Amino acid sequence: MNAPKELHYPVADLPEPGTAVEIAPGVRWIRMPLPFALDHINLWLLDDDDELAIVDTGFGLDPIKVQWNAVLDLENRPVSRVFVTHHHPDHLGLASWLMEHDNATLHTTLGEFLAGHAIWHQLPGYSVADMVAQFRAHGLDRERLDALAERGNAYRRGIPEIPSSYHRLFDGDRVRIGAHEWEVIVGYGHAPEHMSLYSEALGVLISGDMLLPRISTNISVYAATPEDDPLGWFLDSLRRISHLPDTTLVLPSHGRPFKGIRARVEQLIAHHRERCDALVAACAEPQSAADLLSTLFPRELDTHQVMFAMGEAIAHLNHLVKLGELRRVGSAADGFRFTTTS
Repeated sequence: MNAPKELHYPVADLPEPGTAVEIAPGVRWIRMPLPFALDHINLWLLDDDDELAIVDTGFGLDPIKVQWNAVLDLENRPVSRVFVTHHHPDHLGLASWLMEHDNATLHTTLGEFLAGHAIWHQLPGYSVADMVAQFRAHGLDRERLDALAERGNAYRRGIPEIPSSYHRLFDGDRVRIGAHEWEVIVGYGHAPEHMSLYSEALGVLISGDMLLPRISTNISVYAATPEDDPLGWFLDSLRRISHLPDTTLVLPSHGRPFKGIRARVEQLIAHHRERCDALVAACAEPQSAADLLSTLFPRELDTHQVMFAMGEAIAHLNHLVKLGELRRVGSAADGFRFTTTS
């Protein structure tokens, strides 16, 4: 059967602040604010027999705690487990705080647990200083480098406390949560080992940030692994989940729940190919990643957005090098440039 050309959004109304709306049997939707241009995150409650499991936690701010308290007061049952799809602050931010409520346990993958600690503790390759050095080698100007350095470890502001222990999940694991079994699907590119959860019986995929309905997930290169190809890994991960039934209800971290997995995967693959084609066309003469920001993002970027934009530009350029469509010249000392191979 051919995939539909458009996505279908079966849920009309958004959850009100401090409330949870049932979206499938035993699955409820919460929507929390974020202090960015991307102004919200979707979080999920799962019935766990007489207890409650949580998938993702929101950004670590006091107003978010107030909304969580309202939700948990209405639920009036203990939290058993906290599942975190990946280590970014809007997902991991309040994990420790929620776990303290009822001695709940954290469940995630090794890659996400360790990446979170690496950034939180500013380990080599994951520190602000190393990120700034990476962006300097890719041509970012002094003013924007200074702004990133002065911003400091913004990651900690989103995660006031970070959990010190967890239950490790692997790709293909089957986890029983209440009446339903959920398959762990690990995806790559957006985060080291991003965890999605799929229930065949419910026809539901909690996709996290791996599959969003209206925006493209950020794909960035860490300073610790400067020649990685996260875009290639991300596209491969999308193809893996595109085999799921097209009737599956996708519960994304941002945007509305939708149906039409294959259509969305095709759209995203086409989008990244178009972005790659634009970069190749711009690289007839050697260009740095910073030179190419306006090719990928033809709008004004604040400091927060510059961080993601530089990571994304490097990821696309690395991918094109891997494909043999561009080559990298220069060095970290004198600046990397990318140019066509023909």
